[in-house]
Order: sequence, then structure tokens, then C-alpha cells
Amino acid sequence: MENLKMHTPDLAEENYRKLAELFPNAVTETITGYDEDGKAIIERAIDADVLRQEIAAQVVEGSQERYQFTWPDKKRSVVLANQPIAKTLRLVREKSVGRDGTPGSIDTENIYIEGDNLDVLKLLQETYLGKVKIIYIDPPYNTGTDTFVYDDDSSISGEEFSERSGQYDEEGNQLFDIRMNNESNGRFHTDWLNMLYPRLRIAKDFLSDDGVIFISIDDNEAANLVKICNEIFGQDCFVCSAIWRSSDNSNNDAKQFSTDHNYTLVYSKRPLWQPEKIQDESKRKHFKNPDNDPKGPWFDGNPLNSPNYRENLRYTITAPNGNIIEPPKNGWRWSQETLKKKMESGEIYFNTDQTNIKRRTYLCDMEGLPPSTLWVDLEVTGHNRQAKYELLKLMPEDVFDTPKPVKLIKYIIRLVRENSDAVIMDYFSGSGTTADAVMQMNAQDNGNRKFIMVQLPEDLDEGLLQAANDKKRALQNAIKFCDENGVPHVLSEIARERIYRAGKTIREESPLTTGELDTGFRVFRVDSSNMKDVYYRPKDFKQGQMNLFADNIKEDRTPEDLLIQVMLDLSVLLSSKIEETVIAGKKVFSVADGYLIACFDKDVTEETVKAIAQQHPFYAVFRDSGMATDSVMTNFEQIFETYSPKTVRRVL
Repeated sequence: MENLKMHTPDLAEENYRKLAELFPNAVTETITGYDEDGKAIIERAIDADVLRQEIAAQVVEGSQERYQFTWPDKKRSVVLANQPIAKTLRLVREKSVGRDGTPGSIDTENIYIEGDNLDVLKLLQETYLGKVKIIYIDPPYNTGTDTFVYDDDSSISGEEFSERSGQYDEEGNQLFDIRMNNESNGRFHTDWLNMLYPRLRIAKDFLSDDGVIFISIDDNEAANLVKICNEIFGQDCFVCSAIWRSSDNSNNDAKQFSTDHNYTLVYSKRPLWQPEKIQDESKRKHFKNPDNDPKGPWFDGNPLNSPNYRENLRYTITAPNGNIIEPPKNGWRWSQETLKKKMESGEIYFNTDQTNIKRRTYLCDMEGLPPSTLWVDLEVTGHNRQAKYELLKLMPEDVFDTPKPVKLIKYIIRLVRENSDAVIMDYFSGSGTTADAVMQMNAQDNGNRKFIMVQLPEDLDEGLLQAANDKKRALQNAIKFCDENGVPHVLSEIARERIYRAGKTIREESPLTTGELDTGFRVFRVDSSNMKDVYYRPKDFKQGQMNLFADNIKEDRTPEDLLIQVMLDLSVLLSSKIEETVIAGKKVFSVADGYLIACFDKDVTEETVKAIAQQHPFYAVFRDSGMATDSVMTNFEQIFETYSPKTVRRVL
């Protein structure tokens, strides 16, 4: 049996292996320095000269001029995106909600995760590789006055970001606090880019081949966002930068212009992505059916002018009353033979006085229009004030500073073709608008969309000390709401409550049609690995210390904790059905209808092992020290070879 790795992949190592497989002759070794004893430190390397020969292209190195977008610490951002982490997710059953709204149930396919979204993306990247069709994020806008806000705030603390990036001065003082990022900070744009770049880089791999990401942003960083997205997704995958009218009235106190819009930047996983065509309801009013045409409503079209001048289309038409109808300037749109057939079918007909011809354009033939990059219809895409009204229906206080309206997210989802069963991710989920929109759309069209929401459990009390003006008022309201409803003073807790109330409201408003609707969500939180350090670095411990670590699992972790980390390690969806049974007195988990079967109890006997093998799982997982006797351990492989030889066996 092999041990599970129980940590996220090292992407830099994987990229090196891929390059080595393609060009093994480019792999070499070089001296990078000398140790205290003067012994050379030799590390692996890539020979640029060999690589240049293999790919027959100019390799730009060092200070050579090139077209690029860079900033201080960009290299650190790349390293940060590729670095593995030894963390896990832990299921929080008491905060979870079942698909029918039952608190404490995990009978749902939706996911809500509390934690740093960079950690979450790394933990999910193998499990959800290529499985997410729509990503929407509303990251911090870097407005220059950021302190502690909701949809416009960094998802990690300044201290944690500095710790990861090594951004301390010689005396160990923190160089900046990203939550206090303002224009007096000499790293104003750098900090924002370092925060967002690795998160976008990892998120790209989540998208399916027909997947697309929508990113809300304003003027402060829109230009920089385009540049890093061009690098990450590729300029060929740029779809548009839509302008969303975010305000329903102008700011009369604006010093220069009243800024009434934000942008929604759109990138696809593959080039030439096609959005869903939009039916313009205002243009449907022109369609009538006064003569009960069997094809349905229609309206009079134009006289079929050819877009380009063609002499062979310049023929005359004789009406039944003898009138001669001359061709338009460039000629008719079709040949004389085609036009005759259309007249016989009734699509082309003469007007009342037979001085011209008309064309019936049928509603049933209209596929819709390409969506516009101007999202200015407030009835379709909503506005910021409307978002607050939506929340006030669910919560009695104005607790979020800048939430997005549900209408905006629903419109974005409708732009994506065949989305009825899509996985939709928002890893800056803020107030939870995306989850609300997904549930509402499923209720309207009986869809089976699933959401994955990620939000940092930010401390409201800490934020209140730094906030000002409207943001301080929103925080005060949020804390008041928490006190009145028994909710911890944490942002993710309020957002979780909003999603729960939104699902409950949807069910109450349409009880007859929402019986099968999934309004639940499994709650997870990021935590340190379940495994002790000895599991990852056994060579760091002396032989005499090994007895201290007879069990390599932390004492405070439950079998369910181990199961979730195993699911992540084996790329089993977190939404998979989990069933618990008891076999020979031992707790056994069956995931995804027996795809994965795991037992983490101690003193496991052959009876339990045999019963699991006879269910023919794809994966079977046990504790390394879980077998009752040496005899059981000896017979373990033979039992599986007898009853289920194709089962992949793993231990931790």
C-alpha cells in the first residue's frame, strides 16, 4: 500500500517534470553555492542553450528588452502560486444546511468555505480541475482608502501576507498592512497585484474548456487587471470589458465626473468562446399575428436591399396589378428564382397598393442578439442601491458595505450557454450574492447549478477599529445583527446566515415548486493538516524520537476530518454523498456510492477488511497503524487480491 501525500501539489515541481519529459537533454545540474565546509551545492537546472536549440526560438534572458508587464515581487507571486501547502478543510456539520433547509445536514451539493481563498484554491485545484464552468469574483478595488471592507478588501491579513512574502524590514517590522493600503504606501499597486495574481493564476485551472471568468473592477486597477489577465489567460481569451451601470443616480457632490459605472472583465478558458444570445424584450413588442399565421407572430421587414452592389440582382418585379417594381440601389438580396420561392411561401409579399414588397420576419426565427458590452438597463442588471434593498428583505440591518445585486449575477450566468447544471465559483464571495443568485435561477428554471463560495472569516471588531464613515456604520450594523441573532462577530458567519435566509425565503415564496430545490450548503473551514510533522518529514527525526510519533495523526482530529483530507488528496468532489456504516464494530465511510471506502479506526480485523474489499471500491483507505495485529497487516494485500484486485489501496 502507498501512503497518501496529504498536501497540495507542488506546481513548480510538476512543471519541471513536464519540461524534462519534453526536453530531457535540456536537464542539467549546476553549482549554486558552497556550504560551510566548502562543499559545492549542486542543484538541478535547465540549459537555456539546449532549450533554445530545441524550440528554434529566441530565448530572452537577463536585461534584454522585451514586451512584458512586471512589478516588484512578481517573482514571489509566481512562487507563491506554485508552492504546496500542508493544510486541509474540516467539515463543520453544525453550520451546514441540507438541501431542504435542514440545519446540521450535509445532504447538499453546494459548498461554503471559510478561509483564505489562496489556501482554498490550492486545496481544491486537483479535485475541481476543469470542472467549474463559471467563476465570478468581486475582488478588492484598491480604492486608495481601503481599511476593512467587505467586497472591497484583501482576503488575507497584512501580517499573513507579509509573512508569506518575506516583506519585513531588517528589524522584523511589517513593511505594510494590505488592509490599510492607501496611496501613501509606496507599494500601492504592488501589494494589490501580489495579492490577486496568484489567485487568478490558480483559478484558471478550475475552468472547464467552455468555462469563463467574470471579474468586477473599477478604474483604479482596471488597466493592471487586463494586463495580468492577458498574461494568465492569454490575450486570445479576452472576451470583453463590459461597462456596468452600478448607480441609479449621479453623485452631485463629485469633484469632476460622477462615476456611475464599474467594469466586468470577461476571459474564457479557450479562445473564441461564444456567449449566449440575449432576447431583447423591447423588440418583441413589434411582433404581431393579425392573420393567424401558422408560424406565429411576425413583423414587416425591409425591402431586402443587398448589402453589396451586384448587377445580377438588379431585376424588376411585376405586381399582379401590373405595377413594375424597380430594384433597390444595390439590387435585391436574393436571386430571382429564390425570391420567387419566398413569395410563393408567403414570406415575401406585396404591400397594399402593390408598389413594393415586404418580408415577414418571424419571432420563432429570431435567435436573439449578441449581448452588448453596455450593461445599463437597471431592470436587467440591477444597481448597488438595489443590492441593499435585496439584503434588507433578508436582514433587518444594512450590514454589508458594497454588495452586488442578484440581478447582475443572474444576468452573468445567463450569458453562459448550457449552464443549467454548471458549477459556479466565487472565491471573493463577500455577502453571498452569487449563492443567492444560483438558488433563485434554479428555482426559476428547475436547474441544477451548484455553487462553491469562499470567504475569509474576518473579525468585525478588529475592522471596526480601522473603519471610517459608511464602512464604520455598516460594521456597527453588522455587529448589532450578530448580537441580536447569536452570530459570531465574523464576516463569513453573516454571509452564511444570508445564504441560509435566502434559501428559506425562496422555499417559502414558492412551496409547491421548490420541493426538490437544493438550498443547502456544506460548510468547511481551512485548518492545518491532520497529520503531524513526522508524516511529511520523517528524515528530520532521530530514530530514538520515532516512538513519540507512533500515531502520525494529530490528537484532536476526528475520522471525518481524515476523510475530508483524503477526499481532497484523491480528487473526490466535496459534494459527494457520504454514508457511515459499522462493520465488525468499526466505523466505515462510503463516499460517492462506494467509489471511496475508508476506515480510520484502530484495531481493524480481517472481517472489516474483507467486507470492504467485497464492496469493490475504486479506493480503499486505512490508517497505517490501524490493523489489529501483524497477521491482519500481512493478510491485508491478499484479501484485496482475492476479492477486489483492482481496488487502489492507500494508507495514512
